[in-house]
Amino acid sequence: MEYGFIRRYQVTDASVHDSQVLGALLDEQNQGQEVWADSADRSESIEWILQILQFLSHIDERAKRNHPLTAKQKEDNRERSQVRAKVEQVFGQWVNEMGGKLMGSISKQSVKATIGVKNLVYNFKRYTFWENQNPKAVGGIIASKLALLSQISTRNGFG
Repeated sequence: MEYGFIRRYQVTDASVHDSQVLGALLDEQNQGQEVWADSADRSESIEWILQILQFLSHIDERAKRNHPLTAKQKEDNRERSQVRAKVEQVFGQWVNEMGGKLMGSISKQSVKATIGVKNLVYNFKRYTFWENQNPKAVGGIIASKLALLSQISTRNGFG
């Protein structure tokens, strides 16, 4: 999350819940072993899997009928939401600068390609942002991140 690049993504049918592809999105090579998600992705099985894989869960707590969240849980959720908001910026840029989230393609392969290109454009925009911040200090770090992104694109069928 430090530089805001999209490192992994998964394309599924709309009927597939995010939590069903969580395992494919986890990156063992990521420096941070933390998972940030909203309460819809929280379940005992997900928490158990994250614990076994040694990922630290930052998934929001969910209120249940007749069991509202405590003040501490609400505060923890607020803090988690601030971090998750950085991820939501990707979708904000899609909507505001790249034609929105609606895909005009019919085939899943074509939608996958469209999303891949949008993610690549987003990463180039992030690269440009960081290059303008401090080119000498950030250049080497960003170059290594771009090499990693190139590997990811190849793995997802775009190289």
